[in-house]
Amino acid sequence: MDTAWFLGTLDKEGQLLATAAEEAGVDAVVPTCPGWRIRDLLRHTGVVHRWAAGFVAEGHTAPRPMGEEPALDGPELVAWYRESHRRLVDTLAGAAPDVECFTFLPGAPSALAFWARRQAHETAVHRFDAESARGGAPTPVGPDFAVDGIDELLRGFHARRKSRVRSETPRVLRVRVTDADAVWTVRVSQDPPVTVRGAGGEADGDVECELSGPAEQLYLALWNRVPVPGVSGDPALAELWRETSAVL
Repeated sequence: MDTAWFLGTLDKEGQLLATAAEEAGVDAVVPTCPGWRIRDLLRHTGVVHRWAAGFVAEGHTAPRPMGEEPALDGPELVAWYRESHRRLVDTLAGAAPDVECFTFLPGAPSALAFWARRQAHETAVHRFDAESARGGAPTPVGPDFAVDGIDELLRGFHARRKSRVRSETPRVLRVRVTDADAVWTVRVSQDPPVTVRGAGGEADGDVECELSGPAEQLYLALWNRVPVPGVSGDPALAELWRETSAVL
């Protein structure tokens, strides 16, 4: 896991988010986040940035609540977001590689790698939200980054007990990227989903549904920003995923 790569992506994505928000205006509707306007997006993402930076900067090893959203609006809110993003990037860039602090997903080799990766994906998805509010063509998501984000979602977020993707009858779902060598097998049951990279030893006939598409589109689809590009097999399993997979 290349922490420097994630940091560079986080830096770029946050700047793009701020620019898109400024161009859209704080009152613009965010179509990918029903009920939100740009001001809500900036307040939420800025608070998350400051919350994440606090764990690393202050070495907190236990969960703690996020701070209050600011009452700022207009240009002052955009400036506050830019400062929140810069504080996060600078904190992560200046942290010791072996810093110890709270994390909440499995699989990262270090706390620093975890936060760089998590905040890069958090910011990339919300940058897409801001650009959706502004209009025009969104900034592309590179396939390597998109594949990593799919992996984080499937093997990180949905490995937790918080995942709501459950089925009384065991089911097998496959997620396949069509423009890169990446596939995951997701076993859905009454317990949290169990996901492995690859076919998972399942024969094609055992897979009841497959979600597929180019890495960028599948990444955004699995984060509930765009429709899933391709669905084959049992549509009920695809619908189960769509209805219960949102990360709350």
